[in-house]
Amino acid sequence: MEPFLKVEDLKKTFKQTQVLKGISFEVQKGEIMAILGPNGAGKSTTIRNIMGIMYPDEGNITFQGKKEIPRNKIGYLPEERGLYKNVKVMDILLYLAELKDYPIKQAKERALYYLKKFGLEGKDKASVEELSKGMGQKVQFIASILHEPEFLILDEPFSGLDPVSQDLFKQEIRNLAANGTAILLSSHQMNLVEEMCDRLFLIHRGQKVIYGTMDNVKKEYANFKCTIKGKNRLEDVEGLPDVQRVEQSNEATILYLAKDVNVASWIKHLPESLEINELSIDRISLHEIFIDIATDKNMLREEAEANA
Repeated sequence: MEPFLKVEDLKKTFKQTQVLKGISFEVQKGEIMAILGPNGAGKSTTIRNIMGIMYPDEGNITFQGKKEIPRNKIGYLPEERGLYKNVKVMDILLYLAELKDYPIKQAKERALYYLKKFGLEGKDKASVEELSKGMGQKVQFIASILHEPEFLILDEPFSGLDPVSQDLFKQEIRNLAANGTAILLSSHQMNLVEEMCDRLFLIHRGQKVIYGTMDNVKKEYANFKCTIKGKNRLEDVEGLPDVQRVEQSNEATILYLAKDVNVASWIKHLPESLEINELSIDRISLHEIFIDIATDKNMLREEAEANA
């Protein structure tokens, strides 16, 4: 199947700094793909190149095999919110839909549907400046999906939302993907990315660090950790086999295990003298992988580069 978006060997330099160093990835129809990285990694530059806001020095960006940007098929929720403050909600939604060549009557019907769905019923005649930050975020999200885009870019879509609104957004994003929309999502909320996304592309200093399905990334880079709740001394666990590092806080001991350890066999090495009120073994989270790479601890990054 041909991807909706294909980015090949993208390079971009500003003055003497190379911001993108030959990155490549694809976004398929009906999938949610995350593009992640620390501040300054090159995410925003990549998105701006995709949108045609700026152009790469080298590399190709194609949409369904064509280089022309199909603007009426793309929805974009930028990180920097920018709705006209003194314009009524319905007027701005219809104006933005018209820019995408979307039928006005249909746009109005969909706008009323989404305003009701997101708890904004009756706000169609309010001006944007009358809305709270969360309400404004909902209106901007509606604007990005109103014209039924085939490809949707969401840059920090959950920023400023309460948990109930986050759940509404998550549900709608999943619905869009289930109906065939290709979605590129950028967020610093790793728990939501891990929960929602099918694949991820992690960029650091303009280079690919990790790229693959969420399941494969977890298997490849997320080693197991064992968390023990109880009053235990560091020396009681430091000498255990296949333990890369140990962290202790608030009567909890976390043992980070080596790659490919056999958990069923390893657990037999725990001393009987340990105080164990609770014990859990799981893989480290996407948040921990992100922090490891962003802070240059290199514990996972070396593996990622070796497998790139």
